[in-house]
Amino acid sequence: MEKRWLFNEEADAELVQSLQENLGLSENLAFLFAQKGIKNYEEAKAYFRPQLDQLHDPFLMKDMDRAVDRLTVALEKGEKILVYGDYDVDGTTSVATFYGFLSETHDTLEFYIPDRYKEGYGVSKTGIEYAIENDFRLIVTLDCGIKAHDRVEQARAAGIDVIICDHHTPGDELPAAYAVLDPKRTDCEYPYKELSGCGVGFKLLQAYCLRNEITQDRLFQYLDLLAVSIASDIVPITGENRVLTYFGLKKLNQDPRPGLKALVDLCKNKNDFTVSSIVFGIGPRINAAGRMDHARASVKLLLAKTEEDAGAKAALINDKNDARRDFDLNITEEALLMIQSDEVLLNAKSTVLYKEDWHKGVIGIVASRCIEKHYRPTVILTESNGKVTGSARSVMGFDVYNAITECADLLDQYGGHMYAAGVTMELANVEAFQARFEQVVASTITDEQLIPAIKIDVVIFLDDINFKFYETIRQMGPFGPQNMQPVFVSENVHAENAKVLKELHLKFTVKQEGTNGTIEAIGFGLGEYYDLVNSGMKFHMAYTIEENDYRGQRSLQLFIKDIKFE
Repeated sequence: MEKRWLFNEEADAELVQSLQENLGLSENLAFLFAQKGIKNYEEAKAYFRPQLDQLHDPFLMKDMDRAVDRLTVALEKGEKILVYGDYDVDGTTSVATFYGFLSETHDTLEFYIPDRYKEGYGVSKTGIEYAIENDFRLIVTLDCGIKAHDRVEQARAAGIDVIICDHHTPGDELPAAYAVLDPKRTDCEYPYKELSGCGVGFKLLQAYCLRNEITQDRLFQYLDLLAVSIASDIVPITGENRVLTYFGLKKLNQDPRPGLKALVDLCKNKNDFTVSSIVFGIGPRINAAGRMDHARASVKLLLAKTEEDAGAKAALINDKNDARRDFDLNITEEALLMIQSDEVLLNAKSTVLYKEDWHKGVIGIVASRCIEKHYRPTVILTESNGKVTGSARSVMGFDVYNAITECADLLDQYGGHMYAAGVTMELANVEAFQARFEQVVASTITDEQLIPAIKIDVVIFLDDINFKFYETIRQMGPFGPQNMQPVFVSENVHAENAKVLKELHLKFTVKQEGTNGTIEAIGFGLGEYYDLVNSGMKFHMAYTIEENDYRGQRSLQLFIKDIKFE
């Protein structure tokens, strides 16, 4: 698939020169610093040496005072508290963090995760009925609740207060909860808007610690869970999220809780875990329980106290993940065949597919897989409990949540973000939704947005690459959305010793005219370029720089993102 190369805007020349002189940087590194908005030594220090005291005061969040007061009263009086979370990774890590921390000192808490298939997304009628029947006086929702108007009213009518901790975009009106914590509220002046659901719950616990003079070090023991939520929910790794992820990864790699250690061991990852290895290793396994059965199993794993208990629970979840993978591959195959065999679908600007027996637990994954082959906004729909439910995924720069909002009159329920959303509708509305969504996308998406893009940070010579350069780049992490690993381009290079691995991957030694160095490069899934590369033709190459440790021998290797021939 052809890719666009998007070169970052030129940084201010005076700033680049100033950074070179004052920080002793090469021009390329000074250019990267300037692109990150770093202007001086103090800002560079804050960026490269994150500190937990850089976290914002949680009381800056709208309704935080009310939430902390109500939580404190409930705990002091021994009222029953129901910790209610969504069934995905963000929701289950939120519940494990919130319930785990407070249950260390209080025994009046229970947690509740809705059944993905029987109750659906968000705060359910069944969940509120459970709270009423079991005499709960306070419900704390995590990673859900911002649109749960009816359910909050149901709880209030029964004398139950609700504190909402959510990070999704609110509607025009907020639910009439006791407190609504959501940095995306239009009237909330909290300085950082991109927290995960677990992050919002964490800020409530941080405020509770501050109000009640509890050492925050106890709370910081849960940062490994918070890092997993931030990585898995694909929120920006900027500002406060970057600080939380930095320390969360440190804990995950050095002293993880038993449940996460068991998952790390299953991943067989020899290197330190990064945001990317959470997304592809730990996240899918935690998600698998809720996709294939019930997400309570994930929470119980994350709360496990011993390695033995965690190992047994993780093995069961890993089996669910293997089953999920089989469903995912089979349904993806079916979905791609549906597109391929339909001329209208092939030429559309969006993909909307429905099949009643697709597994609800994997349709989000299938949507992402379809985008890899047909790059455009995609919604995958299936039947669940007499309704049609679906997951939407988007492409770079296109707001799929806004597009779905334009179809709101056809939907029973919807919610989500710019790049991922969920919908529920009547079966009778599927065709109308298909037509409307295509009409909205076709009239708003640009031709460029329908071509995959690689963002390029800076053009460099191969001679610029050495361990000192790499170490500075590495310290710009943790890498993730809006703080991606720098992508470099080297021009007019040629390959030597090219070979194809497993009939799929391209590997060669890359050289550049006028420079002395050679360096190994590998392009996963780029075997199709073998003949051109092997012909001796010159080409431009986009890549990231990685470290390779083979039997104790450290070397640098280029991971090829794309190749363009002149």
